[in-house]
Amino acid sequence: MQRYFIVEKLKDDYQSTEIILTGEQHHHIVRVMRMEIGDQVYLVFPEHKAIIAKIKHIENESVTLVWVSDENSQKELPIQVSIASGLPKGDKLDYIIQKGTELGASFFIPFQASYSITKWDKKKSEKKLVRLKKIAQEAAEQSHRTRIPEVMSVISFNELLNLSTSYDACIVAYEESAKEGESLNFSKTLNELQPNDRVLLVFGPEGGLSREEIERLTEFGMKICSLGPRILRTETAPLYALAAISYHFELSKK
Repeated sequence: MQRYFIVEKLKDDYQSTEIILTGEQHHHIVRVMRMEIGDQVYLVFPEHKAIIAKIKHIENESVTLVWVSDENSQKELPIQVSIASGLPKGDKLDYIIQKGTELGASFFIPFQASYSITKWDKKKSEKKLVRLKKIAQEAAEQSHRTRIPEVMSVISFNELLNLSTSYDACIVAYEESAKEGESLNFSKTLNELQPNDRVLLVFGPEGGLSREEIERLTEFGMKICSLGPRILRTETAPLYALAAISYHFELSKK
């Protein structure tokens, strides 16, 4: 069943009130999906509340739907995970955001690392950010989430350091830790986290993080860790970490 994120807040009497969709959502329902009266969709509201709604009327510029039932299943990770990625080359950030959204990330924070080859042109950065947010929205719809992850514009390394102070835990994936055999910091941190905690995961670009950056991250209280004995690509490491977090909080406890 198709899923749509709604901008308007959910009304108190939503179970007895018609819901009208226009613009892009109307186009997608009528022109792309070719839905008909009686077809059902999921609607997700800003409060992260999702309902099942049925199409009642289809007009040239609008689609009218009515409430059928609430969606009560939990779709979000019990902790909020932010992925901070050293700006990678090509379309790797697109991939991280798309797959990271499917795996439950709440925020994506690209930052300019020492070894980042890519530089965002200020003139084009706004268009790039719009495209990345669209990727996150489409991935959230596809994976039936109840929230669209936030995607920040590229920040500096110093801005990342300052931002880290607002988190309950900060983890830095560092390939040298893997080479040295460190294997406990990641799992220890996960065991210490509580529901609704906010955790920041930091990953370097293709060239990794510099010694100077690791030193500064450590000074800010971040835990340096490996993600197993193998060296992962910059676009693979965040997905590995998110999958491990999902297993730890959502599957192993059942």
